[in-house]
Parts: sequence; structure tokens; C-alpha cells
Amino acid sequence: MPKYTSQEFKSDQEVRWCPGCGDHAVLAALQRAMPTISEELGYEKERFVVVSGIGCSSRLPYYMNTYGFHSIHGRATAISTGIKVANPDLTVWQACGDGDALAIGGNHFIHAIRRNIDINIVLFNNQIYGLTKGQYSPTSRFGAITKTSPYGTVEHPFNPGSLVLGAKGTFFARSLDSELKLNEEIMIAAARHDGTSVMEMLTNCVIFNDGTHKAIADRDVRADRTIVLRHGEKMIFGKNRDKGLMLDGLCLKVVTIGENGITEDDILTHDAHTDNIGIHMMLADMKYPDYPVALGIIRDVKDITYDDGVRDQVAEVAAKSRIHCMDDLLRSGAVWEVAD
Repeated sequence: MPKYTSQEFKSDQEVRWCPGCGDHAVLAALQRAMPTISEELGYEKERFVVVSGIGCSSRLPYYMNTYGFHSIHGRATAISTGIKVANPDLTVWQACGDGDALAIGGNHFIHAIRRNIDINIVLFNNQIYGLTKGQYSPTSRFGAITKTSPYGTVEHPFNPGSLVLGAKGTFFARSLDSELKLNEEIMIAAARHDGTSVMEMLTNCVIFNDGTHKAIADRDVRADRTIVLRHGEKMIFGKNRDKGLMLDGLCLKVVTIGENGITEDDILTHDAHTDNIGIHMMLADMKYPDYPVALGIIRDVKDITYDDGVRDQVAEVAAKSRIHCMDDLLRSGAVWEVAD
């Protein structure tokens, strides 16, 4: 196996995103993660393929020195599915935006998750349509003032985490564009996961939706308003590491360690591998200011994958079939001999 560096996963194309766009950081994390993924899983560079739909984030395949496919709006997941099922040896990475994947591509998105196809979906969520100049998207906040909602949206937004888990997703993680080390960690874990991996990246659009994640992303407040979840670790957060999550009946509750006799032992331990989707749904649904926003790997569980199922079914049917070539097929079933 060749030993790659991140530089070898960078193409010679000029990156054409706006200066300050959060997509730059997500691209950098992916390029940094690729050598580790290659080494750990034994993947040569020729086994990587990056697929995208349409949107600012969908330019990503141009910037990766791998095989790539820039498809059409909303259809990246369909293309990714076809590539993986046709050639299961490939490791398929998909870059898509909140509009591209969750609006016109919504059905492809949820059904890929339901089928548990072994693809890795990097979902760039800037809560706006950036490429087409500032229309509200399926994740724009209720009441958001945009080009197509000058008086505020009257639609409730999707929470991508809830959507993934509602479709019985086996891997969901979330992060901020600026958390390069965490993003790299998430991408490596997604590559290890056998099944559909969805990574929601909260990105900033400096032109049409600047500061959309500011309330939780600013360095001065990030530690108190987000929680980084890691399997097997206590759900503790805060600048002073003195806040945590507990169960209060069937609901999550934010508590302060040291108050009312609460100790670290009382704080929940994160179990990303439990099949109980309820706790994962509660973590994915947490919103500031009532709760910290959950970052890191929220769910990572095992289940049969669609591509493995197709491969096994084809092998089983082929082993029992009397048809092994086109001539066998043409002479099978009801046949007639046409007389002169």
C-alpha cells in the first residue's frame, strides 16, 4: 500500500469558494482524513470516488484528486447508490448541501438511509441556497428573512439529525465547519462504518447568511453552548467543564456539577452504539438556548447494508440458476420454432 499525504488528495484546481466560506474548512478536513482512511482500511487512492449534486458545496469533487462525479440537482444520492452497488469495492463520498439533499433530493436522501447503503454523505448545512443567491432552504429558521421570504418564512425547518434517525439511520454525526480536528475524527469514523454515514457540517455562508450559526459557533460561547459527544465518555460540557446532561423522567436535563449534590457519576455516559434510537433522537434534537447543540458522533450502530444484500442475493441466485449466458436465457422458458 502506498503511504499518502493530504497533499496527494488535493487537485490542481483553484478553489473558487468565497473567502471566509465554511466549505474551505470542511474540504481541508476531508483531505486530511483521506490518508488515515487509506492506511487504516487498505484503500488505494484509485478506490476513492467523490460525488456531488448542484450547489456551492457540490464543487468539492473538483478540488479532490480522486475519481469524481458532479451530477445534477438533488440526484447525488442516487448516483452514489448506483456507483456503490455496481462496484462495492469503491469507497463513495458524497458532498451535498441542505437545499440540494433535503429539498429536491429529499426522497433519495431518506431512502439511501433506509436502505443503509455503504456511502458517506457530507451534508453542508448553511441554512440557505447560496449558489442561486439567497433563497430560504429546508433548514432555514422559521421566520428567516431571505430573497424568497422577504417577510419571513412560514415553514418549520428540517432538523437533519431527526430526519436521519427517523429513517432508521445507522450513523449520524454533526460538527461546525471550524472544528477541523473533530471533523477529521468524524470522517475517519464514518469511513470505518459499514452503512450510510451522514455527517452534518454546520457551515457559514458569508454572503447570503453570514453568522447563521454564530450563537453557538463563536469561540467565546462555543464551550457553553455546544457539547462534543464521544462514545463511552460522560456528557459534560462548558468552559469550566462543570455542566452535564441527565435524564429527568423521559427528558434530558442540563445540570451543574457540584450543585444540589450532583457529581460526575450522575451525568449520562454517551453510548453511540446502543440500538435505542430514543436517546440519540433527543441528543440530535437539542437546541440552544434550552440545551447545548450536540456535536460529534451521535449514533454509530451495525446493521445489514443494501449493497451487501444485493451482492449476496445475486451470488445465491447465480449459484442455483440454470442460465449462465445469453444463449441459455434465449432458449429458456416458452420458446417456439418458426417453420419455413
